[in-house]
Amino acid sequence: MPTSTLPETGPEVPEKSRMRSFVVWTAVSLLGAVAWGVLALARGERISAVWLVVAALGSYAIAYRFYSRFIARRVLKPDDRRATPAERLEDGVDFQPTDRRVLLGHHFAAIAGAGPLVGPVLAAQMGYLPGTLWIVAGVIFAGAVQDMVVLFLSMRRDGTSLGQMARDEIGRLGGAAALIAVFAIMIILLGVLALVVVNALAHSPWGTFSVAMTIPIALFMGFWLHVIRPGRVVETSLIGVVLLFLAIVGGSWIQESSLASAFTLSPTTLVFCLVGYGFVASVLPVWMLLAPRDYLSTFMKIGTIALLAVGVVVAAPVMRADAVTDFASSGAGPVFAGGLFPFLFITIACGALSGFHALVASGTTPKLIRKESQVRMIGYGAMLMESFVAIMALIAAATLEPGLYYAMNAPAALLGTTAESASHAVAGLGFTITPDQLTQAAKAVEEQTLIARSGGAPTLAVGMSEIFSGVSGGAGMKAFWYHFAIMFEALFILTTVDAGTRVGRFMLQDMLGNVFKPLGRVTWKPGIWLCSALVVAAWGYFLHTGATDPLGGINQLFPLFGIANQLLAAIALAVCTTILIKSGRLRWAWVTGVPLAWVVAITFTAGWQKIFSDDPKIGFFAQRARYADALDAGQVLPPAKNLDDMHTVVTNSTVDGVLIALFLLLVAVVIGNAAVVCVRAIRSPGSLPVTEAPYVESRLDVPEEPLAGARS
Repeated sequence: MPTSTLPETGPEVPEKSRMRSFVVWTAVSLLGAVAWGVLALARGERISAVWLVVAALGSYAIAYRFYSRFIARRVLKPDDRRATPAERLEDGVDFQPTDRRVLLGHHFAAIAGAGPLVGPVLAAQMGYLPGTLWIVAGVIFAGAVQDMVVLFLSMRRDGTSLGQMARDEIGRLGGAAALIAVFAIMIILLGVLALVVVNALAHSPWGTFSVAMTIPIALFMGFWLHVIRPGRVVETSLIGVVLLFLAIVGGSWIQESSLASAFTLSPTTLVFCLVGYGFVASVLPVWMLLAPRDYLSTFMKIGTIALLAVGVVVAAPVMRADAVTDFASSGAGPVFAGGLFPFLFITIACGALSGFHALVASGTTPKLIRKESQVRMIGYGAMLMESFVAIMALIAAATLEPGLYYAMNAPAALLGTTAESASHAVAGLGFTITPDQLTQAAKAVEEQTLIARSGGAPTLAVGMSEIFSGVSGGAGMKAFWYHFAIMFEALFILTTVDAGTRVGRFMLQDMLGNVFKPLGRVTWKPGIWLCSALVVAAWGYFLHTGATDPLGGINQLFPLFGIANQLLAAIALAVCTTILIKSGRLRWAWVTGVPLAWVVAITFTAGWQKIFSDDPKIGFFAQRARYADALDAGQVLPPAKNLDDMHTVVTNSTVDGVLIALFLLLVAVVIGNAAVVCVRAIRSPGSLPVTEAPYVESRLDVPEEPLAGARS
């Protein structure tokens, strides 16, 4: 088998070009260093949000130019002369060589769900500095590394799913544990993400119309690009952007017209719509709906975030939140309980490090890559883009008045139901907001109330409306920008649900293929339909129950979201580290090994506290005991409204505690089995085979971008 790789040294670079590059990167480094210095040295005074934007962008630029290039050249060594599975296994359904621009848009849209929008907003209760540090450092050294390496390794294994890679490379025991854990966690994540979409679109004709219109627009783009005008990406993009803009404007018009009732859907109706859409998106050829819709969504996502960044630079809002709040050390925050370590790193996942991304990177994307060198741009680059989304979400939350922030995000049990009770409760937290200010804030965005609107999405929308209205339209445009932001968030998240469902189908096919071979073939239509139906039925059941019962269904499993997501990252990084060591790259295993050690420390510490903490706000079993004692005494505690609800809370706490213990056990088995394999590989180099697909010479055209060994 040929083993050719890209050369590690490219053509001679002209002296003038090298000098220009040196000057540019020195300037970027100095500007970024100054911005970080301002953030680090600020003591008590308010600083402009512009410094966060500069620090983040400077860090991303340096990381992509140097660190991602180092990983590509030294660790992965992509070879554009080697045919990718998209070329070798092209079937027009799942495997399809895809233009790198379209694929970048699809991958970004698939990974960028609720996490980068919601997590940083919630974590703002600890101050803007800890969140900023974790988002930037986490993505550079952990999140983007995970995405890029998993994508490359899956691509070299014919697009195999993460769970199946674990089974093939780690062994039956660890692989079985990984398959069970990964699939179970994925169903929870998809259910939670879908619930966010339902909550955002329920009774919102503007959002429902605009999001629904992206489906026929994407179908049109898919046929235009692959049937009518093959390969015309720029032309297709322009058409799509124009149609998307019309859909957004049309949604605003629909909301005020007689057609509004047709697009004003209840949560239950939206559940069935999402389930049906998820199934269709999973079985249709990827070029027809999924890839163009995600690519189309990317224009709105990137455009909105870029517009928000411009708004921050122009308006230069100050960070009204403290750099580090008292809640970071006390762990008694009203938004979520727990100290900075480990719960900040659990709350902020997407944007820094997210296990869900490993599912996408081993799902749809590796089946669509045209050339191996594109892994760097798509895997590492898309994650940097998502990280910037998280920074902008943090800015939107931290530039709000703290009193309004806590009035929106503290629990209803603390705030009460009136502006007066909320104002009094916020004062008890050490912040000030008058009842009149709360009423006016809600009126400005045309909401009945903003009290206890937790979950992050409304806070982000209010923050975005403040920044946008400060640049364009003034206070009179706040309501428009608020509802635009809500619709934007729903669109943002829906693209993760459809891609995640397809990834779940791949994963289930891999699992069942170990028992019945035909189910493992992605070309066997009955297997595609059956596995897609099972996946949407699984998350659809929890979603439907959650949409009809505030304490049931996916609401019951919501507290597991953060830890479960990071446990997926631990599995992904364990698989990556094992493969690097087995394939003779022990000297570079630290690239994934160090992030693995960090995420294991985070998740197992958080899991231990969730199981054994005697604080009912943190420990599941402590919460169970508190509600069980109250139930025995005939008392009703919030959020329960009656004794039946009290029984439900006791059950939920028990189930959550047992599940988190089970997930920790499964991940411990995976990591333990991986450690045994790594030790054997180190002691006997080359003795353990890897499952990389055989080398096949590529017949596609010349690489579309510089080879990994050339100057970039």
